[in-house]
Amino acid sequence: MNTAIINSDSYEKHDTGDGHPEQPKRVIAIKEKLKKRSDLIWEKPGNVPNDILAMTHSKEYIDNLNNSFPQKGLKFLDGDTVISPDSKKAVFDAAGSTIRAIDGIENKEFKNAFCLARPPGHHAEKDKAMGFCCISNAGVATNYLIKNYKYKRVACVDFDVHWGNGNYDVMRNNKHSLYISTHQYPFYPGGGTDKDKGNFNNSLNIPLPAGTNSEEYFNAFDRVLDRLVNYKPDFLIFSAGFDAHKDDPLAQFKLKSKDFYEITKRTLAATNEFTQGKVISILEGGYDLNALSESANEHVNALVEFN
Repeated sequence: MNTAIINSDSYEKHDTGDGHPEQPKRVIAIKEKLKKRSDLIWEKPGNVPNDILAMTHSKEYIDNLNNSFPQKGLKFLDGDTVISPDSKKAVFDAAGSTIRAIDGIENKEFKNAFCLARPPGHHAEKDKAMGFCCISNAGVATNYLIKNYKYKRVACVDFDVHWGNGNYDVMRNNKHSLYISTHQYPFYPGGGTDKDKGNFNNSLNIPLPAGTNSEEYFNAFDRVLDRLVNYKPDFLIFSAGFDAHKDDPLAQFKLKSKDFYEITKRTLAATNEFTQGKVISILEGGYDLNALSESANEHVNALVEFN
């Protein structure tokens, strides 16, 4: 069985304005790279059930979000998070890409999946948009797996260079989930220290300094792998941000494109006996277009290998 790429044209219509780093060119660059391959299946997003949205975010927040999309022009949900008239479909398609990915795996249509989606999701908290993000896509996926497929141990590994405060916020009180993040600290959005353990000791945060190189990163990443082996997840989610790359303009890690193959490969090798290869990945950050497309392709290489 192949690896699926879940993608929608709506992501390219989500206009964030000139000069905004989270722009349509991001998914276009990755798409152009991946479309050259013959070993991938391309699929469209599904719909997010209302009960899953309600488990992930507050009803008031979702109601407000639904009514926030402007008729014309741009609107700021916070200092960084911009939406426009065509953004609504993209926001809900991004969350819905995880639904399609999970259903496809469970129905044995494909082995694993990469959700080539935007806007990203890992900064969106239970009741607020933040950091380019409107819905915690990984949180939606986690709740869907637990509610609809009765999974008991869902692990989310977030290797974006920023701490996923939103993922943490929506998963911290979920005893069936484990959230793990490696990230630059101190840095946006703040938090993400080893004191942020979740309500059920269900989070591991590994803050690392600016300038962290490949060797230093992988030394720290052994802690991620140890925790995963100890946890024995029955399903794995990646919050896959590629902004820890040395060429990324928004952060100061020094990883190379090939490192994202290694991150993925090592994580899959550590968890495969528990998950039976059931894994979905969701695009988060990454803002240098060349570094982003190369790194995402390396990530997909590892997903394909584990078929």
